[in-house]
Amino acid sequence: MLILGIETSCDETAAAVVRDGQFVLSNVIASQINVHMEYGGVVPEIASRKHIENIGRAVDAALREADTRKHQIDAIAVTNGPGLVGALLVGLSYAKAFSFALNKPLIGVNHIEGHICANLLGNSPISPPFICLVVSGGHTHLLCVLDNWKMEVLGRTRDDAAGEAYDKTARALGLPYPGGPSIELLAKEGNPCAIMFPRALSDDRGFSFSGLKSAVLNYLNKQRMAGAAFSKADVAASFQKAVVDVLTDKALSACLALNINTLALAGGVSSNSALRESMRLACEKNNIALFAPPPVFCTDNAAMIASCGYFRWKQGKISSLDLNANPDIGDFNGM
Repeated sequence: MLILGIETSCDETAAAVVRDGQFVLSNVIASQINVHMEYGGVVPEIASRKHIENIGRAVDAALREADTRKHQIDAIAVTNGPGLVGALLVGLSYAKAFSFALNKPLIGVNHIEGHICANLLGNSPISPPFICLVVSGGHTHLLCVLDNWKMEVLGRTRDDAAGEAYDKTARALGLPYPGGPSIELLAKEGNPCAIMFPRALSDDRGFSFSGLKSAVLNYLNKQRMAGAAFSKADVAASFQKAVVDVLTDKALSACLALNINTLALAGGVSSNSALRESMRLACEKNNIALFAPPPVFCTDNAAMIASCGYFRWKQGKISSLDLNANPDIGDFNGM
């Protein structure tokens, strides 16, 4: 079963061919980072225009890399939400045209479910039930994936996502976009215990990073107004530790409370080395199996969308050609 995956939810134009939901034959990503770096973040209108320029080339490259002709594709899986509506519409329109022209099934995929499926690529032995922490620039979700692949949301961010807090903190420190890798690199030079930034919502499974971001800004403003010296590396390291502590504590607490001994990471921030090491140590201490995709499958990509589409296809969840983009989609119906 060959699935063509298409992903255009934000600023990556991605296409991939995946066999049987696991084996990646191609994974093409046309990044827009250099375009948006000038503005310090993603500009939705520019992102949409770049997707239009890149989508055809990305799909052609994915088919060529997979040594697959268009008529050999069995179905097309495409992200239809959540994300930037203009960006989503580009990929969705292309997928619909492909589906209609070749009379192939169309499968709409929830972007967050796609991130979870990144853990299924390759020879990963993961299977439900497991706890999954999805943490990216736009999303921070803690989910329980049940035996029937039904997904129950245990907690989500109430304001900024973790990746968003990284980007805004990086901007305040004068670091280049994207903020996640910049903060991670600088934090390696700093003392993570130099500044005690707050850990919000310690008593439940929800997330909140807006207060942490504000605390960093307040610290920087106070030091600058007083003419006091400070270490950017210490700020970056202390900020990162605050984020990592919260993510680790809440994910492990969910595993222990629900007596589930498998934890999976997903999303762009899950490639962060400090987060992975914190999770590894905590899971080893509590005899919990930890799964995390290779970094290339953590950030937005189409292989994860194709994988999710395969499992939805197996359950007969085929979309009609009136499928629309839904930037605020939040339901998790499982694969």
